Amino acid sequence: MVLEVKGIIPAIVTPLEKDESIDHEGLREVVNYLIDGGVHGIFCCGSQGEIYALNDDERMEVIKTTIDETNGRVPVYAGTGEVTTEKVIKLTKYAKDAGADAASIATPYFIKPSKDELYRHYGRIAEAVDIPIVLYNNPERTGVNLEPPLVSKLADIENVLGIKDSSGDLTLTADYIRVTPKDFSIIAGRDSLILATLIYGGKAAIAATANVAPKLVVEIYESFIKGDLERARQAQFKLLPLRLAFSLGTFPAVIKEAMTMIGKPSGPTRSPVGSISEENRKELRSVLKDLGLA
Repeated sequence: MVLEVKGIIPAIVTPLEKDESIDHEGLREVVNYLIDGGVHGIFCCGSQGEIYALNDDERMEVIKTTIDETNGRVPVYAGTGEVTTEKVIKLTKYAKDAGADAASIATPYFIKPSKDELYRHYGRIAEAVDIPIVLYNNPERTGVNLEPPLVSKLADIENVLGIKDSSGDLTLTADYIRVTPKDFSIIAGRDSLILATLIYGGKAAIAATANVAPKLVVEIYESFIKGDLERARQAQFKLLPLRLAFSLGTFPAVIKEAMTMIGKPSGPTRSPVGSISEENRKELRSVLKDLGLA
């Protein structure tokens, strides 16, 4: 697999119209805003992209529009996680045929497969579709945690190149790094732990906050790569209030509200998730003002 997983990869929002249909022109505008902000990749159809709320046709449309607008400028990672193995294979085949550079595959949800079942799940997908695969660990939302021994075993599969860890558990992230090969990419999935993950030996971050402040999130990575740890640390601290603001509303509403505040396409979240309260909106606006964005 020739893809090098590195840098800041925004978990891009899926802009919606007022009637909650997909705003494809808005999606194109967001893609360009992020690439202009210096990001190193685009991750569509993740949890911030409301993947749980999109039907198969809509998901394919989002993947297609994202790939088309990106036009090879940065790699596109397509979220193809689903409950059943066959459905994941179907969506992953579509992503590959559409031109995605990689597929990011979350663990199944609603069910709690054993480690052997999870190994067979990912193994069958990797065998069925010749595309780089990034595992996605998000136990808070799926109820399934990928343990380090299983990740170490999955890392031996040729086209499994890395894992996004959104657990928020830095000990778990560090153990992933410890038990996997050096060319296996551990990706920060909790925006408050980007620098910590890089210092441990991680390679990248898939960051929802980068929708709003791409240049600031990129600064964390670029400063670290240049060896300027103090500048990277200050950028991480500057970003932290925006990540902490996620508690101001039901996920993933806060980032969409923030994007509206800075004049970028976003629209509503899919029902039943609604907008945040006026009091919390004032608090979010204050966070954005401190970042020089509103």
